This record gives sequence, structure tokens and C-alpha cells, in this order.
Amino acid sequence: MLKIDFDKQINECMNKNLDAVNNDRWRNKYHIMAPIGWINDPNGLCEFNGEYHCYYQYSPLTPMGGLKFWGHAVSKDLANWEDKGVALYPDIAEDKDGVYSGSAFVKDDTIYFFYTGNVKHQGEHDYILTGREQNVILVTSKDGINFSEKKVLLRNTDFPEDMSLHVRDPKVWEEDGVYYMVLGARTIDDKGCVLLYKSSDLYNWKFHSVPAGKLNNMGYMWECPDTFKLGDKDVLMFSPQGMEAEGYKYNNVYQCGYAVGNFVNDKKELKLGEFVEIDRGFDFYAPQTFEDSKGRRIVIGWMGVPDAIDHKNPTIDNFWQHQLTIPRELILNNNKVYQVPVIELENLRKGNSIKKEVSLNEDITLDIFESNTFELNINFKDSNEFNVELREDCKLSFKNKLFKLELGKSGYGRDMRAVEIEAVDSMRIFSDNSSLEIFLNNGEEVFSTRIYNDSIDTLLKLRGNGIATIEKWNL
Repeated sequence: MLKIDFDKQINECMNKNLDAVNNDRWRNKYHIMAPIGWINDPNGLCEFNGEYHCYYQYSPLTPMGGLKFWGHAVSKDLANWEDKGVALYPDIAEDKDGVYSGSAFVKDDTIYFFYTGNVKHQGEHDYILTGREQNVILVTSKDGINFSEKKVLLRNTDFPEDMSLHVRDPKVWEEDGVYYMVLGARTIDDKGCVLLYKSSDLYNWKFHSVPAGKLNNMGYMWECPDTFKLGDKDVLMFSPQGMEAEGYKYNNVYQCGYAVGNFVNDKKELKLGEFVEIDRGFDFYAPQTFEDSKGRRIVIGWMGVPDAIDHKNPTIDNFWQHQLTIPRELILNNNKVYQVPVIELENLRKGNSIKKEVSLNEDITLDIFESNTFELNINFKDSNEFNVELREDCKLSFKNKLFKLELGKSGYGRDMRAVEIEAVDSMRIFSDNSSLEIFLNNGEEVFSTRIYNDSIDTLLKLRGNGIATIEKWNL
């Protein structure tokens, strides 16, 4: 279908549904959301000509996740984002069933965008071994708004013979004058892995290795791979599908995490430590990172999970669903990746903070919230047990070296997630109208979740032992 025909359909959909979207009480204030419809994976993250660009998987014609386009948002400060509408359309034969996920690479005065063009053939197919095309496609831009013609770089025939037709989500970087691309893949015997390709010019790519994957008990598909340096370590971040739950670990339908190690043998192998979930909450998947001009490695994730049938998002009744996370800086500490909200988010703070110190040895109730959009910092002293309640039925507790996030009715099926942790010295919470992002110990552990309260709960309730210093800002 031509771009002009898509634009007509999208405009008709906007005219019919935009008021319902904008008037939804659960519409968020400071997160990236699609104007209407569905949003999922962040794509093409980059800084270019003084602006931050975030492209994203976008289904403007339905809130249930249909035909995928790329949407586009820009920011000068990582805190305030302006939506720029549709960037890429599924308008050639090689991406007619969706402009799937991909990345951006900035070179000189040009952004190079690499993405997967999805094609599904009609007929009796399983779309794993037959009936599917996953094409790696390149477009370029001088301004992030206008794009070159699309060029197909890799097709199914360019992938190793033992791969299924699920090979997608290119991420590109440069090292020592050589360009590298990782792709997430599923083998024909249902083991997840990553493929590595090399190029000297960003246009011609040759298969180099399968540096990681093909492991038992690590899922049948690895989506959205991203490899980057933190210090002298190589970090592989990816989203495996098909892992079994282990106690409090891997409780979402699909997982998302990282492993730390190093490339060896001319990048034929990526020697990695254990896989660690990057976010312990209900709603986090398909993160992507980029390095900004300040040298920070910044990650944004999708606040959702594919095929999550156990919990719902009531916003679909008003023709929208999902959002992205706040931007977070990644820091490596003793081979563990910490996530720290970027400092620019402090620009969202309104007026002066409310600050209190309380003893947790007695039940404390503070009337401090004017809305659901706030930042809350709690520092604990001499405390090995606490219970914090907010947002009507959200409970955050720590006892016997176990931290729990529990939701009631507001979770719409989200019940409990937990992590074993030695101590909780601090908790930083970013609350928006329908989301919570909870950072323990300056980002040692993170819980991201959607939450749908019936009303504004002004109360913060605390109990436990020790001392808590509380500071809250409106956002």
C-alpha cells in the first residue's frame, strides 16, 4: 500500500479516536506513548544534531498491535518528548507485513537505520520454518525526518542453514574501523542465539559467527540483541523467549536481561557470565541502548511484554495501549548492570519537595500526594524490614532478604514479583498516571509495572523498623 493511502487511514482513525485517547485518565504525563493505538519496542535510539531521537514500533490503526510502522519522538533533554508522527511505513514488498525492530547508527552527517522487514506468505505455513521472510533493510536520513529509498541488505538465504525463519532486530556498531551487526535468531531445533555480521561500508554484510546461544534452558528465540561496552566488558542484552520460571526468576511470559563477558577469538565467541534479568517487574521488554555525546550508555525499554495474557491494560477501551520507560543510564558495578534514571529527569520536578524523617517502628501515614505523577525517594537507616503502601493497593515490602512488589485490583491481573536481595538502603519511585518504575539501591534492582488506580490516593503508609527519610516531588 502507498504511503498516501496509509496516511488517509491513519487520519481517519485519529479523527475517530483521538479525543478518547487524550481524555483517558490513565494517559501518562512524561513517558513516550504513541498518539493513538499501540506502541511496543523502542527502535533507532540515537543522538543527532543536538536532539535525542526515539523511534518505536507503532500500530496506529488498532490498540491491539496490528500492522507495524515506526513512530518517532524527539527530545532535547531526555525528559520532554515531542511526537513526530509516522517515520517508516510498510510500503515495499520486503516489509509489507510490518516494519519490525531495528537500530540507528550515526556516521558523520547521516543516520543509518537498520530494521527487519516482515513478510508473511499466504497458505498453510507455520511461519517458523516456512512462509516467512525476515529481511534486513537499510534507510538513511540527514535529519531524522526524511528518509532515503529502502535497500535490502540481507534475506533469508543470507542466514546460516540451521536457522529458522525467525532472524530479526539488527543492532549495528563500529569498532576499530569495522562495522558489526548482531541479529536475534531461532535455530531450526528451537534454540535462541545471536548472529554476528561484519561490513566495511555499512552496505555489504558477511556472516561472521554465532558468538552466543544455542544453549539448553535458555529459550527458543532471542529477540532484540544489543551488545555494547561498559568499561572493559562486553555486555549482551537480549530478550529470550521460552525460559521456564525458577522461583522468583523468569515469571513473565518472556524474559529480558543481560550477561557480562568479553568477545574472544576475533569475535567468533562471546564468553559470558550468567544471565541476569534487567528488570524484575511485570512490564519490561525489548530494551535498546545508545551512547550519547556525554559518553553515557542509555537504555529505554518497552513497558509491556508480548503475549502477556495474565494481565490486561484497560486503556484499550479508549484506543491506546502501552508506553516506553523513562531513559536510564547503565553503569557496571562488580559485573552487575545498574540502571540509574538520567539526571535530566530532575527537570520534571515542580516546585519544592516535601521532606520528612520518620521512625518505622510505629505505623506511619503521610498525606503527601496531590496526583499520581510524582517522584518519591526513601532512604532507610538501620532497617531490615519494611512495608510501604501507596497508589491504593500497591505494596512494596522487604523482609528476610526478599523484596516484593504486590498489586491488587489496580494491577488488572498483575499480582506479585520479587527479588532476593541482601539489603535495601534506598528506593526511588517514578510514578505516572498508569505506571510505576521502582529503583532499589541506586538501580541495583528495578521493577517496572503498569498500574491503573480508580482514583488518586493521597496517602503514603509505612511500617517496619529503623528510620526512613522521605522526599517527594510533584512531576
